[in-house]
Amino acid sequence: MAPETQRPSTQPSGGDSPTGGPSAGGLVRRRTVQAGGLEVPILEAGSGPLVLCLHGFPDHAASWVGILDRLAQDGYWAVAPAQRGYWPGGAATDGSYRASATGQDVLNLIEALGRERADLIGHDLGARAAYAAASLDATRVRKLVGMAVPYGPQLRTAWLTDGDQQRRSWYMFFFQTAMAEPAVVLNDFAFIDRLWQEWSPGYELPDAERSALKETLRAPGVLTETLGYYRQLFSPPTDEATRALEARASGAITVPSLYLHGADDNCMSVELSDGMNAVFKNGFERIVVPRAGHFLHLEQPKTVADHILSFLNN
Repeated sequence: MAPETQRPSTQPSGGDSPTGGPSAGGLVRRRTVQAGGLEVPILEAGSGPLVLCLHGFPDHAASWVGILDRLAQDGYWAVAPAQRGYWPGGAATDGSYRASATGQDVLNLIEALGRERADLIGHDLGARAAYAAASLDATRVRKLVGMAVPYGPQLRTAWLTDGDQQRRSWYMFFFQTAMAEPAVVLNDFAFIDRLWQEWSPGYELPDAERSALKETLRAPGVLTETLGYYRQLFSPPTDEATRALEARASGAITVPSLYLHGADDNCMSVELSDGMNAVFKNGFERIVVPRAGHFLHLEQPKTVADHILSFLNN
């Protein structure tokens, strides 16, 4: 069993937000890349070893801008792609929003960018995609950083048995209903504002970033596709090939890994990451970041970037 080191963050947090947050990013570039049958929009900065930054919900690639800048300053080629379904024309060609499909997207993008391997940083459902990519083909992943969504069977168990986590995950169950789309868009996406407020108490997403996120979700077809991630979450695949692929995508992880979780996360309980080391077979460290909720890379950008760079550089 790989050793686990658990410790609270010791990085300074005072004055953290102005350094490396989304308002930075003068060096970030935009373009599209043909990968896996989709024209994937990406944000990128710097040059050097490739690092992919993968967003979750309700979020988009732009929330990585501050981290992209920090990675670029440290000599990396930092790339944040839009996840499948998050842009008009970006709907999954195979209809799948399962972990194996998003993990394969990551591997396809590494190839499309002309690299053999990459470091992966994933937040929320982006973490799930990163875990799946590393499970599907560990030879393509050098190091892995997961944030805010743990890996392992304990999460599914919690949805069945843990009343506290069931309360935190109420939105997942609501998304199974036909009411979800009209409810989410009502009153200028007040539903999305509520999720951010609940998940990261005390953090206020700046107005410009909030508006940009809502524009992403407002684009034709995007909201229904993004809800597909949750509508497929609790339903097992019906065909043998997909079941086998999903099993591969949820196996043990054999690349060095770091996991970061906000101490005040009201979406995913930090306790759900207890015991994660059991499924990481080549080194694992967990760091609980104080004074941070679910969107810890925005709430404590310097602290999170410092931890990531320390891990990638060693």
